[in-house]
Amino acid sequence: MTETADSETLRRGRPGYDQRGILEVAVAAFNEHGYDATSIGMLAERLGLSKSAIYHHVASKDELLGLALDEALDGLEGVLRAPEAVDGPAADRLAFVLRGAVRVLADRLPYVTLLLRVRGNTEVERAALARRRTFDHAVAALVAEARAEGSLRTDADPAVVARLLFGMINSLTEWYTPAGPLTPDDLADTILALALR
Repeated sequence: MTETADSETLRRGRPGYDQRGILEVAVAAFNEHGYDATSIGMLAERLGLSKSAIYHHVASKDELLGLALDEALDGLEGVLRAPEAVDGPAADRLAFVLRGAVRVLADRLPYVTLLLRVRGNTEVERAALARRRTFDHAVAALVAEARAEGSLRTDADPAVVARLLFGMINSLTEWYTPAGPLTPDDLADTILALALR
């Protein structure tokens, strides 16, 4: 076999990449270069695979983006569906949701980072933004409930409070390092102390 043939065999048959592995590399590239500037060719080069090997796992770059955004949104929506977010005093439910959102962000940091960067330029992005708005409205409703029960100040609009709370949480994507000294629970404790006490 020639050196070129050996190289091509390795590229086509390189083990170790399933859809999840390809998705992780894609998310890193989307965050580094932007979605629009990232091509399937760039991903193939990073993975050491052919483009057709990538297309064996996903139909398009849009599908990769959709899978990545689902990873972030499914986590956040899962927090809202948990029994602790549904039953009990509104302040306790709000605290659970905020703590859960911090954990999702820490566990899925590259995916949440990508979610926060989408602007609605594609159908996939617009669908993700619609889901995010639904999440934001649910949190704002929870803030309003907590305010109505006397657990929060009454002099601020619940939608504004929800945005400020999540602005604080979302800022973690800019500086938080999961391998650093702060755990997600440490961060959540600080955010809850600032927001709810």
